[in-house]
Amino acid sequence: QVQLVESGGGLVQAGGSLRLSCAASGRALSRYFVGWFRQAPGKEREFVGAIRWIGGNTYSADSVKGRFTISRDNAKNTVYLQMNSLKPEDTGIYYCAATESVIVRTLPRNYDYWGQGTQVTVSS
Repeated sequence: QVQLVESGGGLVQAGGSLRLSCAASGRALSRYFVGWFRQAPGKEREFVGAIRWIGGNTYSADSVKGRFTISRDNAKNTVYLQMNSLKPEDTGIYYCAATESVIVRTLPRNYDYWGQGTQVTVSS
């Protein structure tokens, strides 16, 4: 089992920045990808990006490339999502999730473990 807890959400003006954290506990993540997803009201949950724990390779959705950065801290067993140049359309609940995989997964159904989510609201 892997337990995930997100933090760092909040209200920010367009153009601002936020950093979300995803603290993991339980199993070691050496064979896992940790992904970030978001869900806006009335919309499906969508892939934002992911990081492979071993090696630290990152993957991002086209909608956030150049603005969002994923990183990890091995010692703290924590993954971060640094969000810059935020737009109102970035508003939603942000979730981190984990899956044991050798390739990056972008669909929510491929992830086995989920955090409770953290709200991000970007005002115009």
